[in-house]
Amino acid sequence: MTVLIVIPARYASTRYPGKPLVPLRGADGTAKPLIQRSWEAACAVAGADRVVVATDDRRIAEAARGFGAEVAMTSPDCANGTERCAEATARIGGARLVVNLQGDAPLTPPWFIEPLIAALDTDADAAVATPVLRCDGATLAALRADRRAGRVGGTTAVFGANGRALYFSKEVIPFTAEDFAPEAATPVFHHVGVYAYRPDVLMRYAGWPTGRLETLEGLEQLRFIENGAPIACVEVEARGRPFWELNNPEDTPRIEAILAASGLR
Repeated sequence: MTVLIVIPARYASTRYPGKPLVPLRGADGTAKPLIQRSWEAACAVAGADRVVVATDDRRIAEAARGFGAEVAMTSPDCANGTERCAEATARIGGARLVVNLQGDAPLTPPWFIEPLIAALDTDADAAVATPVLRCDGATLAALRADRRAGRVGGTTAVFGANGRALYFSKEVIPFTAEDFAPEAATPVFHHVGVYAYRPDVLMRYAGWPTGRLETLEGLEQLRFIENGAPIACVEVEARGRPFWELNNPEDTPRIEAILAASGLR
């Protein structure tokens, strides 16, 4: 029984077609496609036994095999990354836990993922675990700037005192009118798009109809909430590394700047 990391990737992104193959330059000037940087992030996770790229696109599959990744071909009918993970998991079999590292999150460090595995091992009632990162003032300002410009940027999360997710949104929630210094802690949590699932719940997810909130927000994790599956929000720390996802073409220079500043090649 293994811990399986699946990296779902599709070419036909509405906001950024071909996104998994977008080259990103690292600290030494070397350009690697986004999907390779996400795969390298997954391979650095302690406790993961197997890493698989799940895609329906031959171009992504060819690129992934070219840098040494294992590939699972999945249906083009998968509505989102979680459904793609479910299909790949069913084909591979034998997983004790499944981690979904979305292919647009190359800056995800292993210390964002490893606590999710631990959380499901210790919390028998949680069906899913996902990391949340407290925003500093600079990150909150960037999220607000995206919304003012009409861009769909990062996702925020709110959760109860027991750590269970209450809601996720592409709006900046909870609302606060306060301005914060760039390094000051804020009450807003940036949701990091990584999930650890129990395989039985992941299989049930694929059979649930798409939910109303999921459709409105365009956030796949809301299907779990709408069907009463508890999500544990696990607070993680940046440890000095900025976190950002590649959601729009405008994010590319920001991510390359973070790669350079972090010394990531």
